[in-house]
Amino acid sequence: MQKYLYSLNLRNDTCQKIRLEGLLFNILATTGKQINECYADAFPGRVNCSYRKYSDSMPQKTAFLRFYEELNDFLPFHQVKKDVPFHFFNRPSVKDVIESFGIPHSEVDLILINGASVDFDCRVNNGDRISVYPKFETLDIASLSRLSGRPLRQTRFILDVHLGKLSRYLRLCGFDTLYDNEYEDHQIVHLSRQQNRIILTRDIGLLKHSAVQHGYWLRSDQPQQQVREVIRRFDLKDQIQLFNRCLECNGKIVAVSKRSVQDQLRENTLKYYDSFYQCSQCKKIYWKGSHYQHMIEHIHHILNG
Repeated sequence: MQKYLYSLNLRNDTCQKIRLEGLLFNILATTGKQINECYADAFPGRVNCSYRKYSDSMPQKTAFLRFYEELNDFLPFHQVKKDVPFHFFNRPSVKDVIESFGIPHSEVDLILINGASVDFDCRVNNGDRISVYPKFETLDIASLSRLSGRPLRQTRFILDVHLGKLSRYLRLCGFDTLYDNEYEDHQIVHLSRQQNRIILTRDIGLLKHSAVQHGYWLRSDQPQQQVREVIRRFDLKDQIQLFNRCLECNGKIVAVSKRSVQDQLRENTLKYYDSFYQCSQCKKIYWKGSHYQHMIEHIHHILNG
């Protein structure tokens, strides 16, 4: 009898029947074949199956993984803060093994196999003990980690299409934040690499793209909680500069003379205000009207909530 080991990427075709047993699934796939053993993410759903045959004589191997700190957010309760066995037949890369647990590689900063630091391409062997650590934002481990995607000198973001409200909050705080509700995933990945931006998303699959170097999966689905989460995660509280970015287009806001914009202002605005600012990109005009203090109080409430 032949065994079929399936690779699942959680992106496309759904299977007719899935039963979760840790990392082990028994699946009756749309192909009609009975899959006796299969490994995949801890979060089944959208599945694309491609199988390879393994004979019964091929011995099963086992490695043991332990995930630290916030990486446990991706795991089911029975795997949290425990040594978790991973069974395999071939020699998968440690990147593939980690992502089989539903953890994007962009969330990982340090991997130790049997105590030695390795990169994502390192092959896993029988009996390996693997420790996986999250991003260290306040600790420099450059001399220890062998992973690519070192911390960026400037913190700049690009957001997926579902995070429009978060983009405005981050711009309000003065952070360079790209957002367009028509961006495709491949465009987000390309711009992230081209402009050295951190991808913020609620889509774990986006962060598993092999080209992604800097990314973060937002735990919350509430915009106000999300901005607080980002500020804390990347230690940005001391870098906040309110009203430094245009809320509409992300351009820099600069002071301009009243005379230079007076033709674009209403009579009462000209009468009661003298200081004006303008987006260097879309040319939107700003001034410290009655809403100004309200917005300051609102963002302080969000950040300190």
